[in-house]
Amino acid sequence: MKIHEYQGKEVFRKFAIPVPRGVPAFSVDQAVKAAQQLGGPVWVVKAQIHAGGRGKGGGVKVAKSIDEVRQRASEILGMQLVTHQTGKEGQKVRRLLIEEGADISKELYVGMVVDRATQRVALMASSEGGMDIEHVAATTPEKIHKVFVDPGKGLTDAEADDVARKIGVPQASVGQARDLLKNLYKVFVETDASLAEINPLVITGEGKVIALDAKLNFDANALFRHPEIVEMRDFDEEDPAEVDASKFDLSYISLDGDIGCLVNGAGLAMATMDVIKLYGGEPANFLDVGGGATAEKVTEAFKIMLRNPGLKAILVNIFGGIMKCDTIAEGIVAASKAVSLEVPLVVRMKGTNEELGRKILAESGLPIITADNMAEAAEKVVAAAKGK
Repeated sequence: MKIHEYQGKEVFRKFAIPVPRGVPAFSVDQAVKAAQQLGGPVWVVKAQIHAGGRGKGGGVKVAKSIDEVRQRASEILGMQLVTHQTGKEGQKVRRLLIEEGADISKELYVGMVVDRATQRVALMASSEGGMDIEHVAATTPEKIHKVFVDPGKGLTDAEADDVARKIGVPQASVGQARDLLKNLYKVFVETDASLAEINPLVITGEGKVIALDAKLNFDANALFRHPEIVEMRDFDEEDPAEVDASKFDLSYISLDGDIGCLVNGAGLAMATMDVIKLYGGEPANFLDVGGGATAEKVTEAFKIMLRNPGLKAILVNIFGGIMKCDTIAEGIVAASKAVSLEVPLVVRMKGTNEELGRKILAESGLPIITADNMAEAAEKVVAAAKGK
């Protein structure tokens, strides 16, 4: 789960991480009022969407008067902001952050993620703040410094000081950087984050260390422990189909293809999408119904897939372990009738009660195309999608 920058900074404040004063705004008038409330000669008007690269896309503007705040807010609010992370369709801006200007002397980068290889939290830091960290990693990897934090000790003073010096924090500001880095680690661990990023982390002309940005993503599996974070969820920033799928405990992600996929198990779902591409097709979605699929869940899954106007065929690929093939077959038949399915449907199922499942499909009277293995299923669904 993602949250907005202004919400991330609210979390940072609770953990004593210095951030600029700022006020969220949902209208132009609120933006003007926020600037007046903050005071000062310079403000920054920031688009709030769940994507990076906002500045390059025109979503971050400096204003040097109240009238200019109004003008910039009018330009940004409601715009379809396109960045390298939104795709060509962009994301509509519905929220703004009005923030006091900062006297920036140096821009740095700091981020934390879980490193699967070491099974530890990895602190990554670079002197190249304000840039695409992926580009820095690809072109000048020596400028990225990493610490794999021992969970028994946490981020130590020595580790924090060493990283701070390596990325160019002046000696007089190392103590501030140490506190910020250690508090960022606390944020990461205590909120069950999957990503905590500050880009840029700035050194001001007075030597203050401030988080000028805040990007936090959270492990969805741990949200039950954090109702205060769940309240920050902005459904406008998420795919409506993915939101509805989550209500039925379905793992759904929209893709750009025209072949719908309904599979039980994330690994099998990935393999199914790969084999579709191998046979010249393009998956329209990732959809994992999990191990406890019911007829109701399968019906909802079909409804969600069919929202895609470009859908040309559906492949159901089931391995019956805990989930029995006859149960899935009953769900497929019920779902097909409930949604008056008109696109070709290919079904491949293996495992528990496989023969009974095949019998249910055969006796349903529905034009269901069956397959014995994944290769045959992919070949048939790709042909069906192409009208062959």
